[in-house]
This record gives sequence, structure tokens and C-alpha cells, in this order.
Amino acid sequence: MELKDLVIQKLNDKFKDVNFEFVEYRNELTIIFDKKNIVDVCKFLKDDGDLQFNLCEDVTAIDWAKPKNRFTIVYHIFSLKNNFRLSLKSNVDESDCSIDTVSSIWKTADWEEREVYDMYGIKFNNHPDLRRMYMPEDFEYHPLRKDFPLMGIPGSLPLPKK
Repeated sequence: MELKDLVIQKLNDKFKDVNFEFVEYRNELTIIFDKKNIVDVCKFLKDDGDLQFNLCEDVTAIDWAKPKNRFTIVYHIFSLKNNFRLSLKSNVDESDCSIDTVSSIWKTADWEEREVYDMYGIKFNNHPDLRRMYMPEDFEYHPLRKDFPLMGIPGSLPLPKK
């Protein structure tokens, strides 16, 4: 059995009440599911003896610029044991612009989630140190949102003098 089939089977067996959507493109598997299950699913994928997705390579977001499910959080995880990469996706509404942190599962998610918070304004519940990385703490905008002007907002951030 191929690993992607094993992942699908194990997730469906373990989480019978979760509605997973499995998408395969160019031999890469993406799993889309509700954000309320993010911690349980990630913990299972890391701890399962056959799968061992022990590395979170990246956490990022997509701004679809629409009212419902405006954002999608994307996790790229990797199993060193199986040399297999997996993408996880969960949608986040602008009305509840938050998702639980996975930094307790993968320490590497800590800074990656901070970057997503800084650039998109998506909060990671229970994050140990959720603060901005690039922008000043008092900066009220999030530069990677689609509604942020391409040339920035004049006067919103003091520029260094020549």
C-alpha cells in the first residue's frame, strides 16, 4: 500500500466524524478539513508509528478576499522516516480570524505562526508568544492581506531618513 493511501485510511479510521477532503496533484497529497480538528489531526500524524510526520516545514496562509472562508491556513509537514511530504489546509472565516496553534506539536511552527499572524492578522489560539515579527507591535495593518494597498498606506509607518 502506498503511503498516501495509508494516510487516507488511517485518518478516516481514526477520525470518523471529521469530513476530510483529499486532493492529489502531481503525486502530492493535500488534506482539507475543519480548523477545529487541527490539533488532534496534527498530533495523530506526528505520533502515529507508521506515519511519523515529525517536521513542520512551513505554515502559511492564503487570502481569497471573500467574506466567507476568507483565509486558508496551509501546513507543509514532512515524514523523515517515509520521505513523504503532506499539505494540510483549514479555512478561517474573517468573522473568527483564529485557529489553534500547533506549536506544541512541532516547535518549528512557533515562528511560522507568528509570521502568519504578523502578515495576515490570523490569531493562533494558545500560542506561547504570539507577537509581531517584522512590523512594529503598534502597526494596525497586515501587509499580505489583499485589501492592503500595494504601495502601502502613506504615513502609517515612519521611514528611515537618508
